[in-house]
Amino acid sequence: MKFKNDVAALDALRNKTAELKKEITKVIYGQDEVIEQVLISLFCRGHVLLIGVPGLAKTLLVNTIAKTLGLRYKRIQFTPDLMPSDIIGTEILDNERNFKFIKGPIFANIILADEINRTPPKTQSALLEAMQERTVTAAGQRFELEKPFFVLATQNPIEQEGTYPLPEAQLDRFMFSVWLDYPKLEDELIIVKNTTSTLEVAPNTILSGEEIRSFQEVIRKIPVNDNVLNYAVSLAAKTRPGKENAGKTAKQYLKWGAGPRASQYLVLGAKTHAALNGKYSPDIEDVKAVAKSILRHRIIKNYKAEAENISIDNIIDTLL
Repeated sequence: MKFKNDVAALDALRNKTAELKKEITKVIYGQDEVIEQVLISLFCRGHVLLIGVPGLAKTLLVNTIAKTLGLRYKRIQFTPDLMPSDIIGTEILDNERNFKFIKGPIFANIILADEINRTPPKTQSALLEAMQERTVTAAGQRFELEKPFFVLATQNPIEQEGTYPLPEAQLDRFMFSVWLDYPKLEDELIIVKNTTSTLEVAPNTILSGEEIRSFQEVIRKIPVNDNVLNYAVSLAAKTRPGKENAGKTAKQYLKWGAGPRASQYLVLGAKTHAALNGKYSPDIEDVKAVAKSILRHRIIKNYKAEAENISIDNIIDTLL
């Protein structure tokens, strides 16, 4: 996809995103912030973990976004008996008694990892290479995944029955951890009205795979001022207790902080947030806008924070 210049490309990105939001909100009501964060992650080549109690339309949101993008989409239902080969694929003997690799559902552009924390860490680890390197190694062969490649995972709160906590290595692969809350009363009225009638809404396809790849390249070209870069890196460094740049709050309440991947995502997220809001370069406010969703699954509270009932979001607010 060709543009006159990068400014024209960013204008096209903003217009296309507005169209995407319009199509998605035909089906999903009252989740505008969640929709924006998922789209930001898409243009950053990131992955998203959606956390919320059952019944908040997490799966419907992913299905709807997939329909608005001209990409191949696969859903994997994570269950306690799911095996890594059910995700990656498996070798079989063909009629000529030769081994043949049958590709699993991971070979698609958009993967819905539904209820990802209802399967043990052994199976969750099947996603690690694909999410980081966009490749799959099976039967001694390395397979390239088609780009763009995007994992949207849904997770029930770990306090619920039948869930496993996600390993830190798995969590760190996700750009955003997004909490879905109950809808407002007026939004719930619209949801109930539209889903208990014969009304059926089919969102239109707005973006192709080629367009998404073009916009992902444009985001990388956006310039960032040194003060914004320093703020993003310093913010991640402030979460690391025991290090010289650690903030007072981190020393008091954190056991573990965010790594360099958080700094990278803070800058990329700020770039995309700026672009979607009509700016051609990010400022500190753009970093703050994406900070919570990037940091909340990368920092771990200590016993003092647990005893004083201090939430991760409260700690991030103080660091900001």
